[in-house]
Parts: sequence; structure tokens; C-alpha cells
Amino acid sequence: MSGPLRVRAAVLGHVEWMEFAPVERLPAAGEIVHAIEPFALPAGGGAVAARQMALLGADTLFLTAVGDDPLGDATDAALGALGADVHVARRAERPQRRGWVHLDAHGERTITILGPRLAPRGDDPLPWERLAACRAVFVTAGDPAAIRHARTAGVLVATPRALPALAEADVPVDVLVGSATDPGEHLAADALPQPPGLIVRTQGADGGTWERADGATGEWAATPLPGPPEDAYGCGDSFAGALAVGLGAGLALADALHLAARAGAACLTGRGPYGAQLRL
Repeated sequence: MSGPLRVRAAVLGHVEWMEFAPVERLPAAGEIVHAIEPFALPAGGGAVAARQMALLGADTLFLTAVGDDPLGDATDAALGALGADVHVARRAERPQRRGWVHLDAHGERTITILGPRLAPRGDDPLPWERLAACRAVFVTAGDPAAIRHARTAGVLVATPRALPALAEADVPVDVLVGSATDPGEHLAADALPQPPGLIVRTQGADGGTWERADGATGEWAATPLPGPPEDAYGCGDSFAGALAVGLGAGLALADALHLAARAGAACLTGRGPYGAQLRL
């Protein structure tokens, strides 16, 4: 499958202003290291997934929230470069969430986040009615009311980092996708009042596994990298965004997972989350 996926899709999620510091190696305790060509941009799971969806050809709606401060202004202004139709709620009571990323010479990223995640809320003046026309939506953050809006889309894919709100929303989740090695993305079938239809666990270079609510299981192999590894930031969110678009476009599970694996592998070969995301 090589052509663009012309479907309507959406991301309900968060964005963070991230400063990237490429270094030869992570500093030891008390050590000072110097970054090589640092850069900054809006990132976070919602933004990364939205751009990956758009690059795959999807007509992508991105609903998010930013802080009401100068950094929030900068984040809002920079989101236009994602290629998605972005709608932003402002949080007068919160500063923009930000963080920094050490990128070592092996392409691994180590992240420090400052501030709470800013999530869209169901009472925000956002175009919620447009979600019903979307074939798929990927949720990284949102309050229960926002998630109920997201459920009007055809396929609801979510990260386990949104589990508390997903549980309170008490709506069927079609796919729960996360890293098998990240404690913050632990996936359990009983974590939600209604078991997700499918649980997808990624394992990086080892591919991953899936498990349906009916007990069926399977796995997939990792896709060979299209170039040398550069930066692991955004690989998981690129995978999830591509998986949502693939399923929304009606691809079989194996084909959607293959597309997602290609997206994760491509992201790993670029500097920053957007340097080499997969294009169709």
C-alpha cells in the first residue's frame, strides 16, 4: 500500500513546547554537557500524531489546548505547520506545558516535562460536531465529556495515558495502543469499564503484539529502518496515528499494523519528531 489514505481523521490531544538538546551522551550526576545545534518546537503526542495522519493523506482535525501565556502564543502560532486543521482552546489558569529532551548519539531520547498536561474539555468552544464525520480519532488527552464527543467518530483509538478520563467517560474504546516497555503506558484489559476491542503493545525493534477482546492474539515484526537511527522522540505517537488512519481507512489489522510500523521506523531516522515521518 503506497497511495495516500484519503479519509477524515482527528486527534483529541495535548501539545507541549519542547526544547531538544542533542548531546554526545547523557550527563552524569553533577556534570555539565553542551548541546549540539539545539532546537525547539511544539510536540507531544497529540501534535506528533496529527502531523503523521496528515502526511498519510488524511484530512486531519486536531483539537487541543494551550496555556494563556507567551509560550502558549508561540505554540499556537507554530501548530499551523503541522498540516492539520488545528483548533485550540486557551487555558487562562495555566501556563503552557513545556519540557526538554536530551538526544544522545545513539538516537535515544530522555525527556523532562514541566507542568500538567493541558487537555481539551467538552465545554471548550471547539468544533465537536465535526468528529462524527471522521472515520477515526486518536485520543491522547481530554476530559470525559471531550472523549464522549470523540466516540462519535468511526474508530476510537487511545493511549493508556488517557485511562482515567477514558474510564470515567465509560464509552467503548476500539483500540488501546501503547508501549509494552513503558510503565506509564501499562495496558490491561480490565483497566476500563468496557474492555477495549483491541489492545496493541509495541516493542520497538521487536515489533509488538495484539490481543482482541474475544481472546484472539497475534504479533507483527518490526519494519527495517529506512536509514540510520537518529532520534526516538515521536516514534510511538507516529505509530499510533498511522494505526488510527489505517483502521479508519478500512485496512485489515495486519495491513494497518504494517503501516504503523513503517511510520514508527521512519520517525526514528529523522531529527526531532517531524524530521522523517512517513509520507504516502
